[in-house]
Amino acid sequence: MAVPRPAAGPAALTRSAWHDVPRFQVRRFAQLVLADAPGLAEEILEEIRREYPHLPVVLDESGEPMALIGIRRAIEVFIGHLETSEGRPTVPPGVFQDFGRGEGYNGRSLDSLQAIYRLGVRLAWRRFAEIGQRVDIPPPAMYELVDAGYEYLDGLVDQSVRGYAEAAARQAGERLRLQRRLMELLLAERHRGDPADALAERAARIGWALPAKVAVGVLLRPAREALAPAVGEGVLLDLEYERPRMVVPEPDAAGRHELLGRALSGWSGAIGPPVPLAEAAKSLRWAEAAVGLMERGLLPAGEVLHCTEHTEALVLLQPEELIDDLAVRCLAPLEHCGPSHGRRLTETLLAWLETRGGAPEVAARLGVHPQTVRYRLRQIRELWGAEIDDPDRRFELELVLRAQRLRGVLGETPR
Repeated sequence: MAVPRPAAGPAALTRSAWHDVPRFQVRRFAQLVLADAPGLAEEILEEIRREYPHLPVVLDESGEPMALIGIRRAIEVFIGHLETSEGRPTVPPGVFQDFGRGEGYNGRSLDSLQAIYRLGVRLAWRRFAEIGQRVDIPPPAMYELVDAGYEYLDGLVDQSVRGYAEAAARQAGERLRLQRRLMELLLAERHRGDPADALAERAARIGWALPAKVAVGVLLRPAREALAPAVGEGVLLDLEYERPRMVVPEPDAAGRHELLGRALSGWSGAIGPPVPLAEAAKSLRWAEAAVGLMERGLLPAGEVLHCTEHTEALVLLQPEELIDDLAVRCLAPLEHCGPSHGRRLTETLLAWLETRGGAPEVAARLGVHPQTVRYRLRQIRELWGAEIDDPDRRFELELVLRAQRLRGVLGETPR
């Protein structure tokens, strides 16, 4: 984007042809171009609109096309630096940033805008060449001028890219804000009025098709600076929470499980069960419960779990106070047994409850001799008496012992 000037340093092989042009010729050239700038700008805009008839016309406060102002100002700034040959032309901000910003807000790429800029430079160069011949500017100097013009064009493009990036950032921020409002309504435990209309309105603003079912995920960050997982189109993700939340539409759709597994590699957390859209808060509660168990070491950590695959743990480990109270009552007969002996009896009791078999089946499950099992089962009957044959008592015992196994109080029974 530099105005032609002599090359500097010992490596320079040739002198700048433009620098050798007499100053009076440069001033004359600049005066003619600046006088012609308004008309040239109109011709350039007319040709651009002929080549790009769908280009929107944006007017300023006085009713003049913004594009015309930008073209005229770009010519004036570029030519204004020719007389001094000092520094680089300062690309006029504002207008060209607005062009890029407009492309971003309207969902278009910058490709057409850059093509329009190149067309404008070609048209301007033709007029510069004509004026250069009139004032006898040598051809080598004019070649340097056109090179400088294309470098100047790069600066105009840079301004548009900045505006485009600003628009993209604002749109992304607005979408995140609207998405967060949608998720807040979707995951609310209680709603005022009919939430269906509000959900439809908020979903429509971000182009989210309301699904029949959803599953809600709660994530644990692998690191504070971790990049957002590429969960795919349609999945709502909010990283602003301490534990990021995720809403997965139609979680049982073909391939959804595998896609999420790949996208969430390196993350951990839990995805709640699929529920109707209006009951998303229920899925969130189960996901939060699962994450809580993961943090306590009661569910596997280091991956994203699906609650539907850990139902037993979620059901038995969640109501801790109730299970603990039930355990005190159900296991009262073991109060006078030593810890090791009591553990062996409870492991045998659980194996017997789960197999519903005799000593050989229980022995095979525990990896001990059948006679050992018979001895322990006799002790169990002595401790619990007739209660051991009551279906309700046996069910409560199995619940308590399964919960203790999940907590690690009892060892895993060989399968």
